[in-house]
Amino acid sequence: MNNGSSQSNLRQRVVEAAEAVLERDGSIGPLELLQKMGFLHPAHVEGWRKGNEYYPFLEKWIQVGPEKFRKTLRHFEEWVKGRGLQPIEASYTRRGPAGTEELRVTNDGHPQQEKFYRTHYAPADLSKRKSTSLAAKLNRPPDLVVFIKVGEEGNCSECGAPLLQGDHLLMEKGQPLCLTCADLEQLVFLPSGDMALTRRARKHSPLSAVVVRFNRSRKRYERQGLLVAEQAIAKAEAECTADAPERAAARARAALLRKDEDREFIDALTNKILELFPRCPSAEARDIAEHTGLRSSGRVGRSAAGRKLDDTAVELAVIAHIRHTHTKYDELLMNGVSRLDARAQVRDSIDYVLQDWRA
Repeated sequence: MNNGSSQSNLRQRVVEAAEAVLERDGSIGPLELLQKMGFLHPAHVEGWRKGNEYYPFLEKWIQVGPEKFRKTLRHFEEWVKGRGLQPIEASYTRRGPAGTEELRVTNDGHPQQEKFYRTHYAPADLSKRKSTSLAAKLNRPPDLVVFIKVGEEGNCSECGAPLLQGDHLLMEKGQPLCLTCADLEQLVFLPSGDMALTRRARKHSPLSAVVVRFNRSRKRYERQGLLVAEQAIAKAEAECTADAPERAAARARAALLRKDEDREFIDALTNKILELFPRCPSAEARDIAEHTGLRSSGRVGRSAAGRKLDDTAVELAVIAHIRHTHTKYDELLMNGVSRLDARAQVRDSIDYVLQDWRA
C-alpha cells in the first residue's frame, strides 16, 4: 500500500471515530479519540482515573508508534477545525481522602501537553445552558473508589497493617491505604443489586465510595457496591419500604412501554427485511426480526445501525439467520470444523438463498 493511500485510510479512521464519539458523548477529547481507535485501552484509562498504583500517568499506555500518533492528532485537529467545534477545557481528577487530586496524562506533567489532553470539543451551536452543563460534567471528578484486593498480600503504606486478599483499600498517590488510614472506617458496605436502595443511601450519606473488584478473566474492574454511612442505609430502607407499591406500579408501566416499543421496532424491522428481500417468506422475516431485535441480546438488530434499520445491518441479520437455518453450518461446528472454515464451506449456500430472496 502506498503512503498516500495509507494516509487517506488513517484520516478516514480518525474522522469516523471522532464523529462516533461526538454523537455518543456530545463532545470529544484526544483520550476519547485514542480509545475509540483502539490505541488506548479503556481499562487503562479506568485504572488511571481510579488511582490504581500501576497508572501514575497515562501516556505510556498509548499503544501506537510516534509517527502514526503524530498523524492521528494532526488529522484530528483538521477535523475539529473543519467541523467548527468549540473548545471546552476539562480536568482529569479523582476524589481522595485529602480532597480532589489532579491526574497526569504525561510523565513530566508539561502544562501545554496536559492542557492539550484536557481540551474537549463540542458543537459550536450549543446553547449557553448546555455548554455550561457539559463543562460541569467534564470537570466533575469521578467517585471516590475503594478496591477489593485480589492480588498478593501487602501492607498499608501509612500504618503498615497487613492487607489481605478480600480486604478493602484506597489508593492515594499510587500507594495503598487501609480504610482506617483513609478515614473511611466508619462506612459500611452496601452490595449492588437494589438500585433504589443504593441511590437513596448514597444521597443520604455525607461520605461514600464506590467499591470495585478487578475481574482477571475479563480484564476489567467491576462494581461490587458502595461504602456508605450506616444511618444512610437505615433511612434509605425506610423510604424504599414506604413507596414500594408506587415503584412496583412504575416498573409495570415501564415494562408495558418497552413491550410496545419492541413490538413497533419488530414490525419496522420485519418490513425492512421484506423490502430488501421481497421473496423471503413473511413468517421467516418475522422470525429474523424477533430474534435479532431482542432487547439486550447484543445481536446486530439491537446495534445502533440495526435500530436505524441500516441496510447493511439488516442484511447481516438475514445472513446470520440463513447460515443457521438453511445450511449445514451448525452441523459442521458440531463435527469439529473451525468457525472460519465452516463459514467458507456454506458461503455459496448463503449466496444462493440471498439471491433467491432478492429476486
